[in-house]
Amino acid sequence: MRRHYGKASLKKIFFLFLILFVFLLAGCWDRREVNDLALIRGAGIDKKQNGKLELTVLLYIPKGSTGSEQGMEGSGGGGAMQTLIRSAQGNTIAEAMSILQEKLPRQIFWSHCEVFIFNEAIAKEGIAEHVDFFIRMPELRERSQLFISKERARKILSLLPPLERDLAEVVRELGEEKIGMTVTTKDFAEMLVSEAGDTAIPWIKILPPIEGQEEKRTIAYITGTAIFKRDKMVGKIDDSLTRGLLWLRDEVKYSTISVTPKGTKGYVSMKLLRANSKIIPKIRNGKWEVVLKAEADDDIMQNTTDLDVTNPKVVKALEHQLNSQLANRVNETLKEVQKDMKADVFGFADAFHREYPEIWKKEKHRWNEIFPKVKVTIASKINIQRQGMQSGHPLISSEKGKAE
Repeated sequence: MRRHYGKASLKKIFFLFLILFVFLLAGCWDRREVNDLALIRGAGIDKKQNGKLELTVLLYIPKGSTGSEQGMEGSGGGGAMQTLIRSAQGNTIAEAMSILQEKLPRQIFWSHCEVFIFNEAIAKEGIAEHVDFFIRMPELRERSQLFISKERARKILSLLPPLERDLAEVVRELGEEKIGMTVTTKDFAEMLVSEAGDTAIPWIKILPPIEGQEEKRTIAYITGTAIFKRDKMVGKIDDSLTRGLLWLRDEVKYSTISVTPKGTKGYVSMKLLRANSKIIPKIRNGKWEVVLKAEADDDIMQNTTDLDVTNPKVVKALEHQLNSQLANRVNETLKEVQKDMKADVFGFADAFHREYPEIWKKEKHRWNEIFPKVKVTIASKINIQRQGMQSGHPLISSEKGKAE
């Protein structure tokens, strides 16, 4: 039987649907206004003498007024933004954050946090349990960068950079330039659950201020790498050895190298255009070996010698010198990290696991014994692509002509 609806019935049904849709509208019941939030830009963890953790946060305070905020530690210059440093102690970061919230009239908001700085004392005790908090927090970004420093994290976050808006912006941008290692919370977690489980995090220190400048009017910069066995820091390496580490991890993005060719004075400086490397694991007659296959293209940026760098023989000699320098740097890194610290931050364990899964399954428990004895062979090929517009150095050439 076919049912017919009158106009009155259709109107009732229509209004019923309208009423139901009202309950489906989310509205703004859970809104959070910017003026009600304390936006965290960076955070640091220090260890106090009483054994508790000190959580220090760098807060961004939106302001509409001009001039600097008075009475705020670490407050930045005027305009529409200022920064504020606040700290709290607790047995855990979560507890310290809860206590910190009691000191702030605004709700703590983590989504804008760019960096986390750990003091060396905390790093030596282990940082996995602290990073666990950062990973579990729904508001936090997985791409927030990690740093280690001998200085107190509070002191570093209190710096007043003369160029950028705050210290967090400085170290974040330095990390993204790929001059050294860049490690996010996600990267750290992935390294920690890798086959070896050893990790590495950039090391930062405070740049001394210009003479006559206020002590805080400076920045912190990346100057090496902290090496970890699992999540405990066992040592650190400088910038030079970090370059070797980056080659082994296929993370070299930026580099300028200067060499002194044999039989001459001065330098030839070359800039890296592109680079890639790969570790190839091999097990032969019970011996574990790795071949580092590295390739790179360079450009000559400056020549302070009297050599003609358009001469193919000179270019060949320079390429040979670059390959030797790369091998020396990688070998020095291996001596320091593989032999002395015995930390597999290169990814050797994962490479062997992928290539020899059955053997790895049987020998994995012996990796701490095997790793320091793994022989590494370096097969590099660096090409000089362009020599620039000038074959030699015009000033040197002219002075040489006058002498003759």
